[in-house]
Amino acid sequence: MNGPQLSELPDDSEQLRPYVSRLRRGALRAGELSAVGSLSSGFLLRFLRARDFNTELSLKLLLNYQRWRRESPEISSCLSPSSVLGLLNTSYHAVLPQRDCTGSRVLIYRIGQWNPKDWSAFQVFRVSLMTSEIISRENETQRQGVKAIFDLAGWSLSHALQINPSLARKISSVLSDSFPLKVRGIHLVNEPMFFRPVFAMLRPFLPDKIKQRIHMHGSDFQDSLSGFFSSHVLPPEYGGHGPGITQVCQGWTNHLLQSENLLQQIAAHPTGDITMTPDDCLITEEGGTL
Repeated sequence: MNGPQLSELPDDSEQLRPYVSRLRRGALRAGELSAVGSLSSGFLLRFLRARDFNTELSLKLLLNYQRWRRESPEISSCLSPSSVLGLLNTSYHAVLPQRDCTGSRVLIYRIGQWNPKDWSAFQVFRVSLMTSEIISRENETQRQGVKAIFDLAGWSLSHALQINPSLARKISSVLSDSFPLKVRGIHLVNEPMFFRPVFAMLRPFLPDKIKQRIHMHGSDFQDSLSGFFSSHVLPPEYGGHGPGITQVCQGWTNHLLQSENLLQQIAAHPTGDITMTPDDCLITEEGGTL
């Protein structure tokens, strides 16, 4: 079976066990993971699915993830939604309730809602990390990845000054080779001219594969965005017929708050076997559980 076929199998499939065992052996031989107490099968499967069950590439991704967490404690050590509740309540961020036609999760970030006087870039990045940790536990998201829409309306010099080369490198690492999620597309809307210097800072750190998945739509974005997303997925503010942006942002904020205990467990033991409770499941607009 090839990688995509293996990804379709359930976590407890006998056919996945040799891959999990091989990755675990490789990880435990690595000096960087010598202090890790346990490597749960569910944790390892996220890295295997993110690299289509290529064990060598999965191990590289796992080591990068561990290194990134170790080198970025200001972001990764405090995964508390309540600590950034003021930012979340501005309708800054949402995961849309509907997946796109390929099964990808769709994330929206509204940069203009972030006031740099109140929230540092590290705190803003922490919101993204919390969301990524939660959705990376969904098997369908492991298989089909994520797409992100960054609404840059309101981007200002004060935002740009928050992004230095060190942070740009950390952001680029998560997008490319340090987190077990497949990034299927990055869409920028309402991007102003003076965003380009920041993008130029990020671009050298990105692999060609990610560069090719970045799309700039400008201020007249609704028609071009509809070429990538079905109308039922997007909020009306982005040319769709789904729930409004305020509603979906509040819904995701509520979900993050309900996941506070889970996220604190992840921050303390990211490689362990953490059981999701019913409250940790996301409820869709139709009432089903994802």
